[in-house]
Amino acid sequence: MMIELTEIAQSSVSVDDTLTIAFDLRQKSRFSATTEKGKQVGLFFSRGHILRSGMVLTGPDNYNVLIKAADESVSVMRSTDAVTFSKACYHLGNRHVSLQILDAELRFLSDHVLDHMLEGLGLKVEHEMLPFEPEAGAYHTHEH
Repeated sequence: MMIELTEIAQSSVSVDDTLTIAFDLRQKSRFSATTEKGKQVGLFFSRGHILRSGMVLTGPDNYNVLIKAADESVSVMRSTDAVTFSKACYHLGNRHVSLQILDAELRFLSDHVLDHMLEGLGLKVEHEMLPFEPEAGAYHTHEH
């Protein structure tokens, strides 16, 4: 039997299970998956909703599932120089690349063309398996 997950639970609820998924799937409005405890779940949300690591989802069965960002292949650029860091953000943003912006660190889904572009700016790009949680964007809120 598939458990339906249709809404975001209050943060104070107890968690029954965990679902670890990549960013690409966390952007989908409807999909099915298997939790860490082996339960089949179906997720049903409105379009444009992005599931974030740490959210707890629930539904009619009151089965509460914690969302975790899966480790995925990301390109990582680190720089403590503010101008260099800003240039990297600018050039990647100009190409509408989803970015995770951390303190002196940028992450984006691995792409050799983008890696080469940053290397052309004199930056070092490394490849790692890490959770990817990009910025939501200036116009994105929970209601949209």
